[in-house]
Amino acid sequence: MRHNRRDFLKTTTAGVAVAAPYVWTSSYARARDANSKPTVAGIGLGGSRGTHSRGRGIASQAAQLGKIIAVCDVDEQHTAEFNTKFDNKLNQYVDYRVLLEKEQPDVVTIGTPDHWHVPIAIAALRNGSDVYCEKPLTLTIDEGKEICRVVQETGRVFQVGTQQRSGYGGRFLKAVAMVQGGYLGNNVNAHVAIGGGPGGGPFQPTPPPQGLDWDFWVGPAPTMQYSEQRRKEFRWFFEYSGGKMTDWGAHHIDIAQWAIGASHTGPTNVNGTCKFPPIVPDNFDFNAFLEGRTQLPHAFNTPMEFHIELKFSNGSTIGVHHHYKSEDGKIDEGNGILFSGDKGRMFVSRRGIRGKPFENLSPTDHEKLDEAVNKLYKGMPLQGHMQNFFTCLEDRTDPISDVYTHQHTMTSCHMCNIVLMLGRPLQWDPDAETFVGDEQATALMSRPRRKKHLA
Repeated sequence: MRHNRRDFLKTTTAGVAVAAPYVWTSSYARARDANSKPTVAGIGLGGSRGTHSRGRGIASQAAQLGKIIAVCDVDEQHTAEFNTKFDNKLNQYVDYRVLLEKEQPDVVTIGTPDHWHVPIAIAALRNGSDVYCEKPLTLTIDEGKEICRVVQETGRVFQVGTQQRSGYGGRFLKAVAMVQGGYLGNNVNAHVAIGGGPGGGPFQPTPPPQGLDWDFWVGPAPTMQYSEQRRKEFRWFFEYSGGKMTDWGAHHIDIAQWAIGASHTGPTNVNGTCKFPPIVPDNFDFNAFLEGRTQLPHAFNTPMEFHIELKFSNGSTIGVHHHYKSEDGKIDEGNGILFSGDKGRMFVSRRGIRGKPFENLSPTDHEKLDEAVNKLYKGMPLQGHMQNFFTCLEDRTDPISDVYTHQHTMTSCHMCNIVLMLGRPLQWDPDAETFVGDEQATALMSRPRRKKHLA
C-alpha cells in the first residue's frame, strides 16, 4: 500500500476501516491473459447543448487506452453526438445505474456536473469499476470523507482529473520540487490567484429541451425549475458546485498544499472576506438555503471577489484570491501561484515559471530537480494524466492524483467557501476533520440529498 492509504487508515473515523487487499479482478486477469484492453464506460459527456465538455474529452482519452463499450448522459442528444465518433456502436444510457448493472465496465470515467461526482463514483466503485473522475471531486467536506472510505473499502484505483499534477511540461511539479528542495529558503508561504466569479441573473425559467431529463440532471440537489444558465453555468450555483473556489481552487490550492507539505493534512485556521452577487442579501442564512428552508432568485450565487488566508500547523500560510497583487506591485496576476520564502519568490502558472530562484538555476540544479520530479511522480516518467491512470490499473497503485490528497485539497476549498458564507474566522481540527466550536460551520460540512436517482 502507498503512504497515503496507510495515513487514511490511521485517521478513519472510529478506526473501523480495514484495508482491502489488492486483487486482480477476473476482467483484468482476462485482459492480461488475452492481451486485450479493459472495458470503458463514459458517464456524463457534455456536448453541443452544454458548456463544459470535459466528460467527452476524458471518455475519448480513455477510449484510446481501453475498449469503450457504453456511454451515459441525461441528455440523449449528447450521447448520440458522442456515439457518432464510434460509428454508433456504443450502447447508450440515460441512467448510470442501468449502465453499471448491464455493462459491468472495468473502467468508468465521470464528467458530470460536480454535484453528481461522488454519488456516481461510489456506485461505480461498489460495482467493481476503477474510476477516473473530473475535478472538483466533492460538493461538501463530508463527501470527501465518504469517497475515501469507499475507495479504501473496495480497493479500486481512483484518479482525479487535476491535470496540473501530470501536464504542462511538469512545471507545477518542478515548482513543488523547488519549494521542497529549499531553493526558496525557509518559511515558504503561497498566494494563489484563481479568478473571480460572475454575477449574472436573475434568469427566466424555461421548459427543458426535448431529450434532456432535467429532474435526473438535478438529481440529489434541491428541485428547481430549468433555466439554460443553471444547466450550462452550473459552477456559479452553490446548489451544484462551489464557484471559482472549487473550480480553479481544486487545481492551484492542490499544488500549493503539496509544495508546503500539507497534502495529507489541512489548515488550522481560515479567515477571509468576499463580495457576493447582488441577489445574495447581507448576513444571508446559507445553512437554511442549502438545507432547502429558504430560496434565492434564479441567479448566480457563488462569490465574485474574495481574499482568504489558510494557516497551517507548520507555520505556512496560503492566500486565496480572485486576483493577487503583491505589495511591491511586481506580481499582478489573476491566475497562478506565488511561492515566497526567505531566499526569494517564484510564480508558476500554466504559462510557465518565473522568478530569480528559477531563472538562476544551473544545469546541475535542473538535473537535481528532474530527479526530484521523478520521485514526486512516484518513480514513473511523466505521462498524460489518463495514461498515468491506466498505468496504475496494471499494478493497482495510487495514481498521481489520488483520492486522499485531493480530499484534503477539497476540504480547504470548501472551508474557504464556508468562511465566506458565515463571514467570520473559523478554526479547524485537521486530525478530527471538523470545525472547532462552531455549529453553523459544522452543519455546512454536509447537506441534505434528494434520494431520487441515487443508487
